[in-house]
Amino acid sequence: MQTTKNQDDLVRIFKAILKEERFGSQSEIVAALQAEGFSNINQSKVSRMLSKFGAVRTRNAKQEMVYCLPAELGVPTAGSPLKNLVLDVDHNQAMIVVRTSPGAAQLIARLLDSIGKPEGILGTIAGDDTIFICPSSIQDIADTLETIKSLFNYAE
Repeated sequence: MQTTKNQDDLVRIFKAILKEERFGSQSEIVAALQAEGFSNINQSKVSRMLSKFGAVRTRNAKQEMVYCLPAELGVPTAGSPLKNLVLDVDHNQAMIVVRTSPGAAQLIARLLDSIGKPEGILGTIAGDDTIFICPSSIQDIADTLETIKSLFNYAE
């Protein structure tokens, strides 16, 4: 097997590996890419690629936490089935918290980040199933909360 391959091959094989939904750590991805002939690949490069392609950790069919690529690489819209993944929306006068189905928080946070400041969202931090939303203004947090709730047709 050759020791170096071009960038297009790396991207193609990287995406194929993630589609298998069986790699739970970056070191496992490194080993798989090295087995494919990319001898100069390392964890740092894999980490950058995961970030670049929007990979997320989620549960596969066997309920194992694995890296995978989102179904669509574009910015999700409120018309997507993502709104069905929002379980709870609440706030504490300083921050808004959205709880989602497991694995959905990063995709929903991406949507919220895309609407951004015009709708009162300064930024988001997403885990696996929880999103912290920093409003642009805490004085207008109630309006931002209502915007988010209406975006996902969320009713308490």
